[in-house]
Amino acid sequence: MTSGHFQALFLLLFCVLHCSKQTCPSVCLCISDTVSCSSAGLVKLPRSLPSFPANIDLSHNHLSWLGSNSFSMMPRLEKLWLAHNEIHTLSHNVFCNVSSLRLLDLSSNRLHMVEQHYFQGLWRLEELRLFNNKIAQVEASMLSGLSSLKKVYFSFNQITHFPFFSIQDHTHPFLAVLDLSSNRMSNLPWEDVKALPRLVQRGLYTHNNSFICDCSMYAVFWHWNLREYDSVKDFKDEHICNVYGDPRRSIRFLRNNRFFHNCTVEKPIMQPVMVLLSDVVVFEGDRVRLDCQTSLSSTNLSFTWLSPSRGFITQTSMNDTLLTMFSNGTLEIQATTINDSGAYLCTAVDIKQELNATRKVNVTVLLPAAEPFNTGYTTLLGCMVTLVLILAYLFLTPCHCSFCKQPPAHYNQGTLSCIFSSFTREQPNAETLKHVAFMEHPMGEERIEWIPQS
Repeated sequence: MTSGHFQALFLLLFCVLHCSKQTCPSVCLCISDTVSCSSAGLVKLPRSLPSFPANIDLSHNHLSWLGSNSFSMMPRLEKLWLAHNEIHTLSHNVFCNVSSLRLLDLSSNRLHMVEQHYFQGLWRLEELRLFNNKIAQVEASMLSGLSSLKKVYFSFNQITHFPFFSIQDHTHPFLAVLDLSSNRMSNLPWEDVKALPRLVQRGLYTHNNSFICDCSMYAVFWHWNLREYDSVKDFKDEHICNVYGDPRRSIRFLRNNRFFHNCTVEKPIMQPVMVLLSDVVVFEGDRVRLDCQTSLSSTNLSFTWLSPSRGFITQTSMNDTLLTMFSNGTLEIQATTINDSGAYLCTAVDIKQELNATRKVNVTVLLPAAEPFNTGYTTLLGCMVTLVLILAYLFLTPCHCSFCKQPPAHYNQGTLSCIFSSFTREQPNAETLKHVAFMEHPMGEERIEWIPQS
């Protein structure tokens, strides 16, 4: 072996030993799949962060910016805490190669705006925390591509306008919390707000904003309060508006609504809700649409579905009249059956870029529930039976009335039977028809026999 080979081997060995020493930075704590560098006095990211962690805590440091590819060597990263730093900007591609990220905490920093490129590629991100910054501007497309987003927090900033129009059913099907409380919004585009998906409206927090009191604003919150949305119900005292825009004349409009007596409250127009779920439950015979939304944004995509009962489904192999496959990959089943239950897997392929992505949808088909017996009919039937029994008791029992025992002197044969009796007794002979009565006498008892005339 030549000396050159020895030098190469030595350098390789040195590099391996050097890298092994830097697997976990000295100021951090590495345990299983978590690296904690919290409160370590960091002014920049450590040079050699390990590649294995799923969770990294870099909060409570002095980081001021994040460069490109800062976390590109951590493909398994799922949760990243960067709260309580001094970050004022994010470079392009800062989150490159970390598409598995589900939680990103950038709260309590010094961000002044949220640009479009900040969160590119984070299509699996579910929770984004940006509260307690100095954000005054949010670019319209900053949330584009974040199709898995469920919660986003913008509270305690300086936001005056927000691009509500960029949030729609097909772009953010799972978004359930949008916190814009404690900002500087005085007037919102209420038509855009009313057009938000119902799930977003239910979780839209806008308290502690000094709105201008007007009927459009009041109508929206009046209906949300009527539906008992938690975002309104839990913060009634924090919903404030300024009369004629004067901050010195602020009122809690959900508590004191006298200012809005002349407002006509109409039902807000809601867009039809089309929720793109991963789990779908339908009844047998219903029509259902399964979306194939993935992280791929190209317009030239080919789609293939794998169904539990029909195998592979493509647009070219469609031979079932009960199935329809649209150009965007959506699969429609005209009338579901029990056999359609199971896991449906959609694969989207971008041939030009040689990329593919999959989406799984679980479908459960239930039998139609039997119509329950109406309790109103049961109650009515019970009342009728009770009434019949009462009438039978009153009119079908033998009569014991006093005048039957003491008939008048002049009578006819019909008086021998009680007029309330419902049946006809056999008429006895006049000779044997006798009534005996015992009457009290002051001096004793005297038997009086009364024989009717024949």
